[in-house]
Amino acid sequence: MTTTGLVVVGLGYVGLPLARQACRAGVPTTGLDIDEPLVSSLNAGRSPVHGVTGDDLAHMLATGFRATSDDAVLATAETVVICVPTGLTPQGKPDLRAVRSAARAVAGRLRPGTLVVLESTSFPGTTEEVVRPILESGSGLVAGEDFHLVYSPERIDPGNARYGIANTPKVIGGLTPLCAKHGVAFYGGLVDTVVVARGTREAEMSKLLENTYRFVNIALVNEMAVFCDRMNIDVWDVLDCAATKPFGFAPFRPGPGIGGHCIPVDPLYLTSKAQREGFSFSLVSAARQVNDGMPEYVARRADAILADGLNGAEVLLLGVTYKPDVPDVRESPAIAVAEAFAERGARLRYHDPYIDRFEVDSVALDRVEDLPAALAAADLTVLLQDHECYESALLAREARCLLDTRGRVAGHHVRLL
Repeated sequence: MTTTGLVVVGLGYVGLPLARQACRAGVPTTGLDIDEPLVSSLNAGRSPVHGVTGDDLAHMLATGFRATSDDAVLATAETVVICVPTGLTPQGKPDLRAVRSAARAVAGRLRPGTLVVLESTSFPGTTEEVVRPILESGSGLVAGEDFHLVYSPERIDPGNARYGIANTPKVIGGLTPLCAKHGVAFYGGLVDTVVVARGTREAEMSKLLENTYRFVNIALVNEMAVFCDRMNIDVWDVLDCAATKPFGFAPFRPGPGIGGHCIPVDPLYLTSKAQREGFSFSLVSAARQVNDGMPEYVARRADAILADGLNGAEVLLLGVTYKPDVPDVRESPAIAVAEAFAERGARLRYHDPYIDRFEVDSVALDRVEDLPAALAAADLTVLLQDHECYESALLAREARCLLDTRGRVAGHHVRLL
């Protein structure tokens, strides 16, 4: 039987860059995804994933990479890495349906000696308590004896030109020391540095700590911004001064809320597991209250800035993605901000070079093309995301009134968060 070096399950923002790195390292790689249009697009050399270019895909295809929706490919894999999404249910609870589905597919094709890795972010215990039983019951094999099981948290940072897969240390936690050894052997061929955790739970928890750390510190500076506004203190100057300390302080910046696929979600995986264990992360809960309240705070600030309030005012939103220069609106705070503005009767338009369609309550907002004209026409402009294309001088000169939630623009008609 012909073997496949690696099968990556899930070809999104985590799986596709991993597959690219494996191809660069000379590892025979196949991608598996249930999304048929995505599979067809990738095999045609078109990448929907930011940061993976058409040239990247052309190189991957030239090395033998292909995408498929047929899980039969798993039967020939030496290594399987699961990179499927882990989001939230409508009730705000961890949603592991994709992980379970992927594990069942792997279990049905699992062979002795295969290395199975979970990279999807989840609560501590997922690898041992969720994935392991599915793999063992579906294959008749025993983890740690017949096949190797590892957890290795993804550390993809979309839009980061400095750190990618190769030069970002890779944490690996094995079910057994031998499992960890096989994980090190695999990832050691793809990345510069491998860090071995004590076990799968430690590796899982490390990912949640990384993003909860950011979540809590963002909440701190957000609340600091609200307080500084009340005290007529320039919070941005405060942050710049504090950031000059060469030790004991890590700079974070306030904003209109939090967004993306990790920071708003991962702390809920942590608190959900903690609740089941009879533990309360009170600090995380307090941080969520602060961060969730920022879109409403932005709306209140805007309402106070305009003499007649937001009702009937024409408002231009600049940048609706969750991160600068990344075409992704998942959990973007711009959504909640726009909803709060709409509830106050504002007439909304938006500008974002990366997003062709932006909806509020299932209604698409008008997208402006002529930025200077839109700035001049709007009663209020709100800078929500600081894309590189937004020149501070242009915004300060053309906007009749600007609420800057990112601390970038200075001018007579500018109000800072």
